[in-house]
Amino acid sequence: MKKVMASAGLLALGALGVQTAHAQLSGGSDKPWSLAATLRGFYDDNYNTQPDGPNRVDSFGFEVRPSAALDLALDQTTLKLSYTYSMKYYDDRPSNKADHSHDFEALVNHNFSPRYSLDASESFVIAQEPEVLDRTLSFPLRNNGNNIRNNGSINFHAQITELFGVVLGYANTFYDYQQSGPNSLSASLDRMEHLVTLNGRWQFEPETTGILGYQFGAVDHTSSDVLILNNTFPPIVAPASVRNNYSHYFYVGAEHKFRRDLSASARVGLQYTDYYNDPTTSSAVGPYADLSLSYNYIDTGTATFGFRHSRNQTDVTGGTTGTSTSFTQDQESSTLYGSIVQKLTPKMTGTLTGQYQNSVYNGGSVNGSADNFYLVGLNLAYQFMPNLSAELGYNYDLLKSGLPNRGYDRNRVYLGVTASY
Repeated sequence: MKKVMASAGLLALGALGVQTAHAQLSGGSDKPWSLAATLRGFYDDNYNTQPDGPNRVDSFGFEVRPSAALDLALDQTTLKLSYTYSMKYYDDRPSNKADHSHDFEALVNHNFSPRYSLDASESFVIAQEPEVLDRTLSFPLRNNGNNIRNNGSINFHAQITELFGVVLGYANTFYDYQQSGPNSLSASLDRMEHLVTLNGRWQFEPETTGILGYQFGAVDHTSSDVLILNNTFPPIVAPASVRNNYSHYFYVGAEHKFRRDLSASARVGLQYTDYYNDPTTSSAVGPYADLSLSYNYIDTGTATFGFRHSRNQTDVTGGTTGTSTSFTQDQESSTLYGSIVQKLTPKMTGTLTGQYQNSVYNGGSVNGSADNFYLVGLNLAYQFMPNLSAELGYNYDLLKSGLPNRGYDRNRVYLGVTASY
């Protein structure tokens, strides 16, 4: 293990001779494209995200992460593209020591006129880490393999009058987990999610916009694998599609700029969910909220905070032990998140991120039980020259679960350099 860490350190020092930048691609203003390569050595004390016991294993390793980006601004159109490949090598893993992930991001914005515009985005990842695969953390455990998440969205903005405008949008998210079989991740989480949005926007004041909105969401489980609803023999099973649902969101909100360095956005309302394929559960009504605050507290420091409350899917099926076919449909989750980016010296920047999510299970034998998930990250980046930086970081994950053999904690530390052109 020490040899791997030492080798990664030597590679990192050797990379200092290359023109570099920090982890995000950031080419100079003289060209619309940029290239970068990051090399990290790391230690992960629970890379399988397992509870304490014989299945909990640790490892030193290294990561190689090249990336490329394009940022093109035309008269009426802006185009941004990026691609990042990552290879993580775990020295103490007995087999399949390397994980490979891919991240492709695209954003295009076109202004037809000062009053009408269209934006579209695309995010495609093949990954293993839960916070990368699923931002709702419906499955908060790491899963080896080529797991896929694809998200695309398009939004049309129209300023009908000086004071009134509308936004019409559609988003589609696709999940495909490599694990298959009865009660597998494929059975519980492979799905297509659709979301249609219609917002009316009123400009009450130059710095205040009111919002009246509606969204329609549909979750379509796509796996051919079955869910096992109890442990009798023979077991009672159901198709994955029994967890399909429709959701209607009704909300009001506002966006307000308190001053040049402080702005906030809020949307609050109700979510009505129809489990139309489940013979034991018809519907559920709950609160919906999406709040955010951005504060540039000094010229070299930015803080962002937010809160979300909504229903999301879950990997837990929650089948019962008798002849009942009741099972867990989803979770009701409250998420509090924040980040602080502070320039400590002209060449050093610190970043602190944190997230807490409380998720309560809906239905089945685990009805009312909850997961509490904590994520904390700290990163220090030092800019040796405009295209050269080094970084030191730490991440801590903690899952406290009301279900047995599910909770875990995880510590990760890393040291690396990034070169860009």
